[in-house]
Amino acid sequence: MKILIAGAGEVGTHLARLFSNADHDVTLLDEDEVKLHRLSRLLDVMPVRGSVTSIRDLLEARVKSADLFIAVPPYEEVSILSAMLAKKLGAKMTIARINNYEYLQPENKEYFRQLGVDEMVYPEHLGSQEIIASLKQVGTRQLFEFSEGRLLLLALKIRNNAPIANLTLSEASALHEVNDYYTVAIYRDGKTIIPRGDSRFMHGDLAYVITTREGIPQVLADAGKQQFEIHNVMILGGSRIGKKVAKELEHHYKIKLIEINREKTLKLADFLEHTQVVSGDGRSLELLKEEGIHKTDAFVAVTGNSEVNILACQMAKKMGVRKTVAEVENMDYIDLAENIGIGTLINKKLIAASYIYRYTMKARVSHVKCLTATDAEVLELTAQPNSKITKGPLKKIDLPKDMNVGGVTRGDKVFIANGDTRVQPGDKVVVFALPSGIKKVEKLFS
Repeated sequence: MKILIAGAGEVGTHLARLFSNADHDVTLLDEDEVKLHRLSRLLDVMPVRGSVTSIRDLLEARVKSADLFIAVPPYEEVSILSAMLAKKLGAKMTIARINNYEYLQPENKEYFRQLGVDEMVYPEHLGSQEIIASLKQVGTRQLFEFSEGRLLLLALKIRNNAPIANLTLSEASALHEVNDYYTVAIYRDGKTIIPRGDSRFMHGDLAYVITTREGIPQVLADAGKQQFEIHNVMILGGSRIGKKVAKELEHHYKIKLIEINREKTLKLADFLEHTQVVSGDGRSLELLKEEGIHKTDAFVAVTGNSEVNILACQMAKKMGVRKTVAEVENMDYIDLAENIGIGTLINKKLIAASYIYRYTMKARVSHVKCLTATDAEVLELTAQPNSKITKGPLKKIDLPKDMNVGGVTRGDKVFIANGDTRVQPGDKVVVFALPSGIKKVEKLFS
């Protein structure tokens, strides 16, 4: 596929890396010549220096032959205009990054389609939804829903107190007459493992499991996690994400939001009806104590600074907060934050990539999730008639070693996958895959 990315910022750069690794023909358009030169040495992309809203520069970047045009410059208005121009100049599919939720309303989306913007991605909104989901299910590092929430992917940290610690997957499965979850991957020492029956759960592992709503208690019990209710939430940072999380949760929890910028604090206080907004520096231990962090059940750090978010969550955990969430935009810090046990990690680049990635696949894909702590992806695909995945039980199909089938949705029914599971045409299937397995997954389902 020929992909033209307009904007070589953090999101554009991450997408360029993702798509070039998947053997797409990627062109990167930006005005920063130094940045383009550096990226062209690191990635297999064609750099084009120019403005994302210049017709001449878009034509030079071969917009006419683009199968997919992705506009991700810093400013929303520039992104929308760039996508509109690209569509008029011949791009087959256009996606624009936005920061206004109003544009995503169904009636407004249709208006933008008429203007030439086929899809819009709002990373801050998607990020806020991931935070809200993680707060609703404690004990997990990440939670993703598939098939309208009937199948879930949970990421859980395994400690020595877990009943399954030091057991093989087969031994862990034998603990129950009916197993309500399936382990699709284990992240250990910076590497992602696709486990088999003789693979062993170890202290410090981050286990990715597929389960149902009904299976959550069994998963948490086996992982040694205790369920508890969240009543008090403290949010550090009045960013777009922090503002959206507070607005959506203020009718359900007692919310306190701390923002260092006095002017922004006043605006937030007017916007948020049932949230206590505090003006102050959330890095101050004295301020956190004064604002009652010892009574807080969940702490969410979403300032624009990854280091501040990580350190603030560390302080919160040391002061007894059981659930912490940090926005970590610096990709170099993700492993560090995971290893020191920060909790749930949010990264807007990965969220945007997840949303956009499915448009580059040949198979019918309804969801893609690029996982924070690993370079793997979780996909929900629809099995096509006569596709290889439907040719027999999973144990008889030669599945690649760099992928795992986790669960199946068939109409109103859901199944946790095992060797005897047969996928039928039309089934929605949740698959965990390493980067090397993505193309193989497409072939299995097409």
